Amino acid sequence: MISSVTLIGRLTKEPELRRTANDIPVATFTLAVNRQFTNPNGEKEVDFIPVVVWRKQAENVEEYVSKGHMICVEGRIQTRSYENEGRTVYITEVVANSVTFLESKKEGKQ
Repeated sequence: MISSVTLIGRLTKEPELRRTANDIPVATFTLAVNRQFTNPNGEKEVDFIPVVVWRKQAENVEEYVSKGHMICVEGRIQTRSYENEGRTVYITEVVANSVTFLESKKEGKQ
């Protein structure tokens, strides 16, 4: 079985770039993705998907996109967990294989 996902949405805030202990760049951001259907009130609902991107693509995301930019992310779904105050916390996120910028830096500013 293969985990594969393609998402198109807008960044909810500036991407956060950091480096691992081995100096590998990693960027994280949240992508707001509209659902294709409306709720009972006739309103479109939005999912907020956490995304992780590594290496040169992480540096490009941090440099070229910002809050409000529309991008396309292709990658895989990953789940992980950690302990916090005696409870297990589960996280589901998308690990990006590729990120495509769908508008120029100027167009994305809102």
